[in-house]
Amino acid sequence: MDIYSQAISQIIKQQELIIGPLALNQAKGISGLDIISDSDIKIKGDGKAVLENLVKQYARLFGQASVEVCKDAVKEIKPPVPSNDLPEILR
Repeated sequence: MDIYSQAISQIIKQQELIIGPLALNQAKGISGLDIISDSDIKIKGDGKAVLENLVKQYARLFGQASVEVCKDAVKEIKPPVPSNDLPEILR
Protein backbone atom coordinates (compact mmCIF):
# COMPACT_ATOMS: atom_id res chain seq x y z
CA MET A 1 0.00 0.00 0.00
CA ASP A 2 1.48 3.35 -1.01
CA ILE A 3 1.60 6.39 1.29
CA TYR A 4 -1.55 7.92 -0.14
CA SER A 5 -3.53 4.71 0.28
CA GLN A 6 -2.21 4.44 3.85
CA ALA A 7 -3.16 8.02 4.59
CA ILE A 8 -6.64 7.60 3.13
CA SER A 9 -7.20 4.37 5.03
CA GLN A 10 -6.09 5.96 8.32
CA ILE A 11 -8.24 9.05 7.73
CA ILE A 12 -11.34 6.97 6.97
CA LYS A 13 -10.80 4.88 10.12
CA GLN A 14 -10.48 8.00 12.29
CA GLN A 15 -13.50 9.64 10.70
CA GLU A 16 -15.53 6.45 11.25
CA LEU A 17 -14.84 6.71 14.98
CA ILE A 18 -16.56 10.09 14.96
CA ILE A 19 -19.22 9.98 12.25
CA GLY A 20 -19.69 6.25 11.77
CA PRO A 21 -20.55 4.66 8.41
CA LEU A 22 -21.03 8.07 6.82
CA ALA A 23 -17.23 8.37 6.67
CA LEU A 24 -16.91 5.40 4.33
CA ASN A 25 -19.93 6.47 2.27
CA GLN A 26 -18.40 9.91 1.71
CA ALA A 27 -15.04 8.39 0.75
CA LYS A 28 -16.66 6.12 -1.81
CA GLY A 29 -17.95 9.19 -3.64
CA ILE A 30 -14.49 10.64 -4.23
CA SER A 31 -13.35 10.54 -7.86
CA GLY A 32 -10.23 8.43 -8.33
CA LEU A 33 -10.81 6.43 -5.17
CA ASP A 34 -11.85 2.77 -5.29
CA ILE A 35 -12.57 1.41 -1.82
CA ILE A 36 -13.11 -2.31 -1.40
CA SER A 37 -12.55 -2.20 2.38
CA ASP A 38 -10.61 -0.12 4.94
CA SER A 39 -7.44 -1.99 4.06
CA ASP A 40 -8.06 -2.43 0.31
CA ILE A 41 -7.94 1.01 -1.29
CA LYS A 42 -6.97 1.73 -4.87
CA ILE A 43 -6.17 5.19 -6.18
CA LYS A 44 -6.53 6.06 -9.84
CA GLY A 45 -4.57 9.15 -10.87
CA ASP A 46 -2.79 11.64 -8.64
CA GLY A 47 -2.79 10.27 -5.08
CA LYS A 48 -2.06 13.66 -3.55
CA ALA A 49 -5.07 15.21 -5.31
CA VAL A 50 -7.36 12.32 -4.34
CA LEU A 51 -6.25 12.64 -0.71
CA GLU A 52 -6.91 16.38 -0.81
CA ASN A 53 -10.37 15.85 -2.30
CA LEU A 54 -11.24 13.39 0.47
CA VAL A 55 -10.20 15.84 3.20
CA LYS A 56 -12.10 18.66 1.49
CA GLN A 57 -15.23 16.50 1.32
CA TYR A 58 -15.11 15.86 5.06
CA ALA A 59 -14.47 19.59 5.61
CA ARG A 60 -17.52 20.53 3.52
CA LEU A 61 -19.71 18.36 5.71
CA PHE A 62 -18.20 18.84 9.15
CA GLY A 63 -15.94 21.87 9.01
CA GLN A 64 -12.44 22.50 10.29
CA ALA A 65 -12.79 19.94 13.08
CA SER A 66 -12.82 17.14 10.51
CA VAL A 67 -9.68 18.56 8.88
CA GLU A 68 -7.95 18.42 12.26
CA VAL A 69 -9.01 14.77 12.64
CA CYS A 70 -7.50 14.09 9.21
CA LYS A 71 -4.24 15.82 10.18
CA ASP A 72 -4.03 13.78 13.38
CA ALA A 73 -4.74 10.56 11.47
CA VAL A 74 -1.92 11.21 9.00
CA LYS A 75 0.51 11.91 11.86
CA GLU A 76 -0.08 8.36 13.15
CA ILE A 77 1.37 6.75 10.01
CA LYS A 78 4.78 5.16 10.52
CA PRO A 79 7.12 5.97 8.90
CA PRO A 80 5.74 9.50 8.71
CA VAL A 81 4.55 10.92 5.42
CA PRO A 82 6.96 13.66 4.27
CA SER A 83 5.18 17.00 4.48
CA ASN A 84 5.97 17.85 0.84
CA ASP A 85 4.03 14.70 -0.17
CA LEU A 86 0.94 15.96 1.67
CA PRO A 87 -1.61 18.36 0.20
CA GLU A 88 -1.51 21.86 1.70
CA ILE A 89 -4.73 21.26 3.67
CA LEU A 90 -2.96 18.57 5.75
CA ARG A 91 0.24 20.46 6.55
